[in-house]
Amino acid sequence: MFSFLKKNPSGTPEEKSGNGWVARLKSGLARTGSQLTGLFGRGGKIDDDLYEELETILITADVGMDATSALLADLRRYVREHHLSEAAQLREALAHCLLKLLKPLAQPLQAPDQVKAHKPFVIMLCGVNGAGKTTSIGKLAKYLQSQGLSVLLAAGDTFRAAAREQLAAWGERNNVTVIAQQGGDAAAVIYDAVQAAQARKIDVVLADTAGRLTTQAHLMEEIKKVKRVIAKALPEAPHEVLLVLDANTGQNALSQVKAFDEALGVTGLILTKLDGTAKGGVIAAIARAHPIPVRFIGVGEGLDDLRPFFAEDFVAALLGLDE
Repeated sequence: MFSFLKKNPSGTPEEKSGNGWVARLKSGLARTGSQLTGLFGRGGKIDDDLYEELETILITADVGMDATSALLADLRRYVREHHLSEAAQLREALAHCLLKLLKPLAQPLQAPDQVKAHKPFVIMLCGVNGAGKTTSIGKLAKYLQSQGLSVLLAAGDTFRAAAREQLAAWGERNNVTVIAQQGGDAAAVIYDAVQAAQARKIDVVLADTAGRLTTQAHLMEEIKKVKRVIAKALPEAPHEVLLVLDANTGQNALSQVKAFDEALGVTGLILTKLDGTAKGGVIAAIARAHPIPVRFIGVGEGLDDLRPFFAEDFVAALLGLDE
């Protein structure tokens, strides 16, 4: 069912090894994975008690009530159709149902192709405070460079002085230019960055924005203005609006998706911090309630710790399936 020899975005085969990416993802999702492994590994028959325990694990793993109900209904149907009876068989069955739910979200960013149509290709990042936005920009810059693209960073978080310094540090690590101002207007900074990218024939602009709570109406209006100003600098831009989500925020992530999508028309998600105490199930909740492509997931602080989202990898890591 699961193939771990995939094509990465540059088109070359990428072998998933036991001590590689999937293993690290599995470690990050260990809380949920160990519960599911324990449930399926103890033997016995598939019965209502087993389904009830599975329901509890899925809900506590941030899958949410709606997605959990849908998953269990699909799982029961699969069990009936395939005449399954043993608890151990339920893991593969759940993997099948989860994969069916999550695979539509697995749409990696095809940046080299998109740059051919739009240069510079402008990516605007948004999210709540502390989601890992600025760090994700640094990692994303490295990822894009690995695909042979030139990158420019726009320090659009003008509220937090540390954000400019942090982005400047990432710029130094990646050897890319950072357009920044002391204070000033976020929209003006990003406008200048787009113009600089045009003049320098840069492939991709990554535009940072200040973190904001979705309940802060004036700040949500401000970020709408930022998007409008980018379009004035370059018609049709931004070409991608990425929402950065902290995997540890649970069902709050779903409300963030809805609010930012309503304000900006989010085109993709970056799910961060899957290397810690994350439960991971919120991806299923998003897939069910407000499906938006998951472009990247992050499992660490290193430059290479942001990778395209593959549903097969995620399901295998979550359920502890062999690689």
